[in-house]
Amino acid sequence: MHRRPPPWQSPDLRKHPHTPGPSTHPTPRHDTTPTPPARPRPGLVEDQRPVPALTPEGPPTHPTATQPPRGVAFSAISQLTLRVLPPPWRSLLPMATMDSPRALHAFNRYELKYLVPAAGVEEIRREVAARMRPDGNGGPGVNGGPGGYGVWSLYYDTTGLRFYWEKIEGLRFRRKLRIRRYGELGPAPDDAQVSVEIKQRVNRVTQKRRVLLPYRLARDLCDGRRRIAHPEADQPFVDEVLELVQRLDLRPTAITGYRREPFVGVDSDLGLRVTFDHRVRGRDRDLDLRAEAENRAIISPHLVVMEVKANERVPYWITDLAARHGLQVRRISKYCQSVEAFGRAPRSVFHVPETDDAAPGSPAVERQPA
Repeated sequence: MHRRPPPWQSPDLRKHPHTPGPSTHPTPRHDTTPTPPARPRPGLVEDQRPVPALTPEGPPTHPTATQPPRGVAFSAISQLTLRVLPPPWRSLLPMATMDSPRALHAFNRYELKYLVPAAGVEEIRREVAARMRPDGNGGPGVNGGPGGYGVWSLYYDTTGLRFYWEKIEGLRFRRKLRIRRYGELGPAPDDAQVSVEIKQRVNRVTQKRRVLLPYRLARDLCDGRRRIAHPEADQPFVDEVLELVQRLDLRPTAITGYRREPFVGVDSDLGLRVTFDHRVRGRDRDLDLRAEAENRAIISPHLVVMEVKANERVPYWITDLAARHGLQVRRISKYCQSVEAFGRAPRSVFHVPETDDAAPGSPAVERQPA
């Protein structure tokens, strides 16, 4: 029985593979009546220009000649958006946004936090030090204590603790205002350099913006609620702080302090930062960085807060290290711990009971100097 070959093996097609066969469709009529323009359907985007990729700073926006794309300045994450912009738009971005030292005053990062038993910190520190280098701003330890530097923060909130509850409820967008001093722990003179910071969380990305001021001017801005003279480049941020303080009626709420031992990434881990925060303590009175006041432990002195901060991704060796040591990511806020430790809100699982025995050399109540 003779079988018919499949259509693609037809002798006619083999001889003339590019010869089109007769069309089975009727020849269209050439109507001279103009076709009315198509009416756009709801939901369709009229502007068909390429849309830049999503950035952690916000939704995609169309670049225009009068408004450069959002999120192209100040951070390593934001700088990545420059690569996806069409060349004409790159020329519209001032070079100062990419090369200015002011870029150090804003950060966009992913943050992971762990609670590490103090007895196990040394082994983890050795593994971290083998891949990273100590931050040059840190100093040697005193009396066998951890190295690094001191960090004191004065937090502002509403009388109803709005920022505290935004954190507890896990809002996708939340923020807090603080005055922070780095350096040796102790009372801050009026001319001490501090940073006024707005730290905010947008989904999983942490953004921090700040301006450096003498402590006296920082208090004039945040407590006196007065507009202060400052270089024009920083004036929009200063005005934002003033508007936030006035609109929400923010007031000093808590102070936290700790000894930070920092490490920074090298080679392929540039932008990675790992810190160990020891002896985390705070107070809810004498809310002035100039005061010599007593502080109490707000996280057990037997625990150390390990923070991992990365611009784009957390390296695999970090997650592997955490898994091998049985560490779990925790939602820890030193500000929230301070609020809870002094009874202003329900306590968390990390609070320090009054009967908790302090670790040797880490009293539960101490004076401010380290």
